[in-house]
Amino acid sequence: MRLTVLGGGGFRMPLVYRALLDNNADSGDEAGRCTELVLYDTDRGRLDAIGSVLAEQAAGHPAAPAVRATTDLDDALRGADFVFSAIRVGGLAGRARDERVPLAEGVLGQETVGAGGVLYGLRTLPVALEIAERIAAVAPDAWVINFTNPAGMVTEAMQRVLGDRVIGICDSPVGLCRRAARALGADPGRASYDYVGLNHLGWLRGVNVDGRDRLPELLADTAALESFEEGKLFGAGWLQALGALPNEYLHYYYFNREAVTSIRQAPATRGEFLRDQQAGFYAEAAAAGTAKGAAGAGALELWERTRMEREATYMAESREASGGWERDSCDLDGGGYDRIALAIMRAIARNERATLILNVRNRTAVPGLDADAVVEVPCLVDAGGARPLAAGAVAPDQLGLMLSLKAVERATIASATTRGPAARAAALRALALHPLVDSVNVADRILTASGALQTP
Repeated sequence: MRLTVLGGGGFRMPLVYRALLDNNADSGDEAGRCTELVLYDTDRGRLDAIGSVLAEQAAGHPAAPAVRATTDLDDALRGADFVFSAIRVGGLAGRARDERVPLAEGVLGQETVGAGGVLYGLRTLPVALEIAERIAAVAPDAWVINFTNPAGMVTEAMQRVLGDRVIGICDSPVGLCRRAARALGADPGRASYDYVGLNHLGWLRGVNVDGRDRLPELLADTAALESFEEGKLFGAGWLQALGALPNEYLHYYYFNREAVTSIRQAPATRGEFLRDQQAGFYAEAAAAGTAKGAAGAGALELWERTRMEREATYMAESREASGGWERDSCDLDGGGYDRIALAIMRAIARNERATLILNVRNRTAVPGLDADAVVEVPCLVDAGGARPLAAGAVAPDQLGLMLSLKAVERATIASATTRGPAARAAALRALALHPLVDSVNVADRILTASGALQTP
């Protein structure tokens, strides 16, 4: 099985390779193994640095997939069975700008939520659509697993070219589900979950263990609720009032004022922190190669040290805004999305059924949203791909937010697929309609200052 990763020089690539090594070691047949990994990136230096990390990871693994790196997109895609898309158009410098421009107007600046998410989408969607066209031409039978943020928006745009062969993934829902199960003293792998929403806008509505929904039990137990990340982030009182456990990104909606204040007071935005941190890593890794660097560390050790710092500081401003607390050690392992991607590959390649929370075309799963809207819900996955399971009725407050954000996503896609005044009008509509942007004039200034739309 050949896997191609677009954005293969990205920092989180070793998480994917770690999952591939574990998968190959556990697979008893060739159908479930990745035998060749092709890394594509536009930056050769990043490819070389990550290649050094992967070479160290592969040591002692006889079933490690062969790794090949290229800066030629068609070469990377040709012959692929699966394509993981994890690109970052504009790099972390672009993310930092997406976050700073809205903050200057006093509104949320964040990678995927609010105005920052719209700006990121405007920059990313044209490239994602070009990639989809190349996949259709060069590897039409490949399955595409999209990691690229904003994941729901990008998945829906790519599906317009490739249909249901594009599946979007995110690790936030699975992390929430596991933490809720552990808080109940249950094995996360033995539970099933009632989750509904869009990417970075979802709610856990049920935790079923041995045929019984135990979420009401968890909601009634304040100490248990506040023992894990979402309980600390939102507070037991608000979760009990909601009657559901929100995805962590809903903190930006429910506690917007506090979140914006905390981010503006921080010495750097998340994008600025990661930009500087990763620049240091890539420079050190280039010097280290597969040998020992000046600090006595190989590329893998440098990567692991940087990754742990990255995980420990995840959503630091939101944690500060909710009282200040440290992440649990069990949430610092990293990964999640890599394991989801491997589970999709196994289910499709082996025709083994799996139930996973994914970003897919709605069909009829979520009442109130049209069939082509990409939603984030539990899905049944097998050789035929991913099919959403019926979510049932959605609470009015949840559906209202979903409809508002879907309108924003589609206006962003419309802007990316048109030119001239129509593109600007759609981009302005996307920004101004976002619930976290409080003025059309603010939206207009953000759009102008961002430079997100270039004159055709």
